Amino acid sequence: MEPEDQSVGQLVALGLARYEARVYLALIRRESYTAAEAAREADVPRQRIYDVLDALVRRRLAVAHPGRVATFSAADPELALARLMSEQREALERMERISTGLAGALLPVWSEGRSQSDPLDYIEVLRDPKAIAERFADIQEHVRYELLSFNKPPFVTPTVNTEGITAVHRLCRAQGEARAIYTYDVLDDPDITDNVQQFGQAGEQARFVQDLPLKFVIADASLVLCDMPDPVAGTGATTALFIEHPALAGCLRLAFQAVWSRSSTLEAIREARAAAG
Repeated sequence: MEPEDQSVGQLVALGLARYEARVYLALIRRESYTAAEAAREADVPRQRIYDVLDALVRRRLAVAHPGRVATFSAADPELALARLMSEQREALERMERISTGLAGALLPVWSEGRSQSDPLDYIEVLRDPKAIAERFADIQEHVRYELLSFNKPPFVTPTVNTEGITAVHRLCRAQGEARAIYTYDVLDDPDITDNVQQFGQAGEQARFVQDLPLKFVIADASLVLCDMPDPVAGTGATTALFIEHPALAGCLRLAFQAVWSRSSTLEAIREARAAAG
């Protein structure tokens, strides 16, 4: 294995995405780079470089220098590695808390299931995209005070989800709350970005992260629609689970809050890109 490939792998193990690791290793080679230079040096696609640099700056692994043409420089490796280790420790602590809460929530479910003839009567399995979309629409229509979601492509609902926008507007007018976390790649699709902005105008609070493990919706801290890739049916196939269980919903809310705390607003992303030129 080449030394640089080994360094990339080690940085990935410390919590960086592969593009982030490659760009950081490129930045340490000289005092500063423009975004275009960093993309060439790290062999990262130009359309991804601003997201990658923004992530490094937010994590204090790189510094942006505004100017007619913005430039970027790497943080001192000792400080950068110390920050990555600190993030890993914090992430581990969060996961331990979530794991403890999830175990406490699932154990009563498991125990209850042992005494029932049908232990899964509170779970509905959906495989047809149309049925998944209808269940999602039903959740939006009947939510009373809170709607939380993880969102990433592919989407089963229409690009312009007017029913969902109407439902969010109704929820927020009733003093409820709608919050959604999207992956950065939705910003590469103008139609989806426009839909996100329309949801925002209806009252939804949106934030963005590099990646999400799966898609889910939590309604009123009691209903969960969880969209999971199906390893049996093959690539592109999806199985959705609709679960009515407040304890499980409460645990997933903890996961949502943890990701929300480190996510970025659309305005922050646009400002960072504008500053980067």
